[in-house]
Amino acid sequence: MDNTKNTPRDTFLYLLSVITLIISAVAFGILVYQFVDLRFPDALNGGYYYPISAAKNTIRQSLAALIVVFPVFVWISWFLRRDVERNAEKKELKIRKWLLYFTVFVASLIIIGDLVALIYSFLNGELTARFIFKVLTILFIAASSLFYYLAELRDTSYPRRIFQGVVFGVVAVALVFGFYKAGLPQNQRLQNFDDRKISDLSSIQYQIVNYWQRKQQMPPRIEDLNDPISSYMVPVDPQTNQPYEYHPVGPKSFQLCASFNYANKDQGNGSIPMGANWAHEQGRSCFDRNIDQDLYPPVKSMPIPF
Repeated sequence: MDNTKNTPRDTFLYLLSVITLIISAVAFGILVYQFVDLRFPDALNGGYYYPISAAKNTIRQSLAALIVVFPVFVWISWFLRRDVERNAEKKELKIRKWLLYFTVFVASLIIIGDLVALIYSFLNGELTARFIFKVLTILFIAASSLFYYLAELRDTSYPRRIFQGVVFGVVAVALVFGFYKAGLPQNQRLQNFDDRKISDLSSIQYQIVNYWQRKQQMPPRIEDLNDPISSYMVPVDPQTNQPYEYHPVGPKSFQLCASFNYANKDQGNGSIPMGANWAHEQGRSCFDRNIDQDLYPPVKSMPIPF
């Protein structure tokens, strides 16, 4: 049997190997990027709205991809390596050489681009810890891929177990740290409830301000914000299915209250929606609001046409 011809099985496995490598590399890079962004926030982007909850969701997506795809890549690489060792003539498979050279080509371009970006950032005065860690992450991914596939192409001997141990160790550390940053699944559901409550309160606040602008008075009850014409219905607490607390405390002042599972004050502005301060403690928290008439002037009623 001629083992130098590409079979459907060989084509499928080598393609799957490259695809799983790309997915694993991208997921690992995104995962580490989130760690860096959370640890070293950019002071120049202080006004940018980047919620911590969004970063944690990205971490969970990367974790899911690594947990599923990376073991598949490891198994396929082991299987193909063993297949080549048993059938030495398969080293000359065209699909194998094409994909190996393609991977080396892409990794080389990434390393070149990485070095260009590093020098440019140095000349631009942006050589921060945040940037350096991201560069090192890309360099690690590209260099490890380049080293491995060049060794496969040249069929050179190298401490394979040590190399694999380093790669597996780095990925394992990233996974463990990712679980630590993302939190346990049961705790995350409670955090999702808190995020939903902040979103609901922000929506209610907007409707209260809009009500005052049009009627120059505070709504007596929260139910008065319901508007069947615009299809707006005041949301309720998704965890208890009870209405949120609303208290008019003055001609242009009001208070909104809700009960939260966790405090978010230690997160800075990370999980606080742009345009309002929703920092809160664990348990029942209230937010006092005063409507500035200069910022939110009354809306004049449109004249009725005759």
